[in-house]
Amino acid sequence: MKYPFAFPHTISNPMGELITFHDIEEEDGVKKMTVYNQVQPGSGPPFHVHYKQEESLTVVKGVMGYQIDGQEEKILEAGETVIFHRGQMHRFWNAGSEILECKGWIKPANSLDYFLSGIYSSMSKAGKPEGDPFDSAFLMTRYKSEYDLKEIPAFVKKVIFPITVLIGKFLGKYGHFKDAPKPIK
Repeated sequence: MKYPFAFPHTISNPMGELITFHDIEEEDGVKKMTVYNQVQPGSGPPFHVHYKQEESLTVVKGVMGYQIDGQEEKILEAGETVIFHRGQMHRFWNAGSEILECKGWIKPANSLDYFLSGIYSSMSKAGKPEGDPFDSAFLMTRYKSEYDLKEIPAFVKKVIFPITVLIGKFLGKYGHFKDAPKPIK
């Protein structure tokens, strides 16, 4: 897979998250993307899932809360690590009063940097967590075999998003996605 960004590549969203995709490493014949993130107090991504990837986060500084769907919330401090397995719906947040700093990896690398860059850009464009409706619908529909968000109702994902994407195509809203990597089936 060709990566659309040079490494390191840093993205941010208006909700208090900064992620740096540091580089790609080869591990047992699989491409692993190393990441660093900073999360403002009280911030963090909503429940989400990576269907094709494992994700590991190690707290470098601060306190991280995390939860695997259906389980109790847990806390990690500096030096502690969590691994979220493929298909495991999860969330994490800054549970402290200082900036949370983590390092980690995503394996295999796949399209995560492209997907999150698009989602964060959409959020910044709209100035809200839902992002721009056309961009969010495009990304969530195109990469539905790879990523999902628990908070989006099934009806929206199955009916509203595809209709929004069709309207967006008709209106010429997706020129900036012309080089979007193909989703992994």
